[in-house]
Amino acid sequence: QVQLVESGGGLVQPGGSLRLSCKTSGFRLEHYTIGWFRQAPDKEREGVSCISSRTDNTYYADSTKGRFAISKDNAKKTVYLQMNNLKPEDTAVYYCAAYRNFLDPDCASGKAAYDYWGQGTQVTVSS
Repeated sequence: QVQLVESGGGLVQPGGSLRLSCKTSGFRLEHYTIGWFRQAPDKEREGVSCISSRTDNTYYADSTKGRFAISKDNAKKTVYLQMNNLKPEDTAVYYCAAYRNFLDPDCASGKAAYDYWGQGTQVTVSS
């Protein structure tokens, strides 16, 4: 049974940092591409970052480049999203998601590619 559980969200001041974790189970992380998405109130769910299963190639949305970093630890079956210099516009529920990937060296930035989703963790950036 595939499961993804996010943690690490919270309230942080502008300019602060958080590290989100996505603990996976029920599959081999080496075979699945993982993405991070976020959804703010009354907005569409958008891709934030992803990491490919085959190559560890990464993608970042323009709004997060230079501030966010995705990484994974296959032994711990966990994917991380380090978020620095947080801004109020980063406030959202953050989700991790997964799809099995044996062929594509890159990861998909769109949510339609992802088959499995976590429940989300709230990130609030406010003074």
